[in-house]
Amino acid sequence: SGYSMSKDTDTVAVWHVPLQDKVHKIEFEHGTTTGRRLIKVDGKEIIRRDWMFKLVGKEHFMLHDSIRCTITVEAIGTFAYEYSLEVGGKTYEKFREEQSKKLQTWHAVIGGMDCRICLDKQTMDVWANGLSVETTGEFGDEGTETHFQVNSTACKVVSVNSGKRSTGVVHELYVGRNRIAADPIPTSQPK
Repeated sequence: SGYSMSKDTDTVAVWHVPLQDKVHKIEFEHGTTTGRRLIKVDGKEIIRRDWMFKLVGKEHFMLHDSIRCTITVEAIGTFAYEYSLEVGGKTYEKFREEQSKKLQTWHAVIGGMDCRICLDKQTMDVWANGLSVETTGEFGDEGTETHFQVNSTACKVVSVNSGKRSTGVVHELYVGRNRIAADPIPTSQPK
């Protein structure tokens, strides 16, 4: 699981990790001639090691101050390496799969600004553009309503039982009176 590249490029792997606040981009540079390792999170360098004689091994770092991540470099042949990422003790693919079940996101223009709204379906916490927002819950005609404001605009997530066991509860975002289409569930390999 991960990426394998045999040519000596700088950036050898890029992963996109969806969290409540945003989708974090992790980049790994591996200089197989210099032994250099560089890890960037959201464009910011967090680990740099120059002149590592050992080209294989693990690099540990924290994502969002609370999630331990590990990048593993393995040799898969002469001058060919494979790179894999673990997030919170799970493989990247497994973590993304769990997050796609746990999180639902929408993109909407609210008060003239582009906004990413993220609902944690387990806790019913709502995030707007990376910040946790205060919510109030109430029972409505359709189901449970979670009310909050973004850019002085009233918004709500309506959670209704779909009536289908396989689907379970469906969450719909309304900005004012307009229903916003949810982002598609991400595939395991982002483009």
